[in-house]
Amino acid sequence: MSLVVITGGARSGKSSAAQRLVASKYSEATVVVAAHTPEDQEMARRVLRHRGDRPAGFRTIEVHEGMTWTVDVPEDACLLLDCLGTLVSQMVGAVFGLHAETARADDVVSEQTETDVGVAVDALVDWLVARRADTVIVTNEVGSGIVPAFPDARLFRDVLGRANRRLVDAADAAYLAVAGRLLDLDALQGDASWPGEG
Repeated sequence: MSLVVITGGARSGKSSAAQRLVASKYSEATVVVAAHTPEDQEMARRVLRHRGDRPAGFRTIEVHEGMTWTVDVPEDACLLLDCLGTLVSQMVGAVFGLHAETARADDVVSEQTETDVGVAVDALVDWLVARRADTVIVTNEVGSGIVPAFPDARLFRDVLGRANRRLVDAADAAYLAVAGRLLDLDALQGDASWPGEG
C-alpha cells in the first residue's frame, strides 16, 4: 500500500500528474470527485472534461460533504481523490449551514464551527491514511496568497493547510506541482538549520 500526495496551485498540473501515476500501474481505479451543484454549469463542464480524460476502467464517484461515500470505495481498489480541497470546501459549507452562520466579511466564525469542521476533516484524513490499498490524493496549496476577507474562506485555508501537512507527513511520496513539473517534497528539509550546520 502506498499513499501519494500531490499538491499545487490552480492549473499546476497536479490532477494530470496524479492520473498518469495511477494509470501507470492500474487499468482500473476508483476516482472520487466532489460533486457540484446542478446550477454550476462551469463546474459541470470541468467534471465532464476530466472524466473524458480518464481511462475507461476508472470508475468515478461524485461525492458531497461527509464520509458516507467511503463505503462505496472497495477496500482493495486504488483510490484517486481529486481533489481534497473541493471536498473540504463542501465540509466547511455544510457546517456553516448546520450552524446557520453567515460568511460576511465582518462575521466571526464560532469556536463550535471551527471545532466541527476540524473534526470532520480529521476523520477524512484518518480514513485516507488508514487505507490498505494504494491511494493518490490531489490537493490544493492555498496558503500562499492574501488572507481571505471572509471567515469561511479563512477557515477553509487553515483546515486544508493542516490536512495537507498531516497527509504529507504520512505519505510514502509527496510532490508539489508547479507549472507542470513536480518537486519532490520528501527531498526537502522539514526543519530549518543555521547556515553551515545543515
